[in-house]
Amino acid sequence: MSVLPKSVEKVIDEFSKVPGIGPKSASRIVYHYLRSPNKDATKLSEALKEMDDKVKYCSKCFNVSEKEECDICSSKLRKNDKLCVVEEPLDVVAFENSAVYDGLYFVLGGVISPADGIGAEEIRFRELDSRARELLSKNDKLEIIIATNPSLEGEATANYIQDLFKNFVKEGKIEITRLAMGLPTGADLEYADRLTLKRALEGRRNI
Repeated sequence: MSVLPKSVEKVIDEFSKVPGIGPKSASRIVYHYLRSPNKDATKLSEALKEMDDKVKYCSKCFNVSEKEECDICSSKLRKNDKLCVVEEPLDVVAFENSAVYDGLYFVLGGVISPADGIGAEEIRFRELDSRARELLSKNDKLEIIIATNPSLEGEATANYIQDLFKNFVKEGKIEITRLAMGLPTGADLEYADRLTLKRALEGRRNI
């Protein structure tokens, strides 16, 4: 017999599914909401429902947005001859908070990771190819900046992208660069500070 009501257990189970939160942390979070006198649990549920109802993926870059096309892709102030390829939407947030990049983005939605059963077919490489071709139709040359994390999976994904566009590179239509390794191996972009991102971006190199 459980000492907790099933409704409480269910919420703990849901919080436990969040990356980085174990059962103990989930329990503390749930008890915080149970003790709250300000209907915080109701506010949280309403905010989550609103997010679930409104947020979608941008049709161009696959960043999260409440519009069909996100503000970055639709902005006339962004340079459309540079495409920064990142793993997840939080990486876009990291770059935008650093205010050191003025081009466009593409969110892969993950990296190649055979150990986790994630192959190339599960990453948005086909959509990346279409987006690059679209931008090439508007420019004589396109720079693709590979900004995957400096991990084994990130490097494998970078190599796949390089191979994907090798013919365009040979023709001189696409230049592929990689963030400089001012980023330590194993680091996540979302935790990088402004200076680290600035140096990594400025020191990107041809591959």
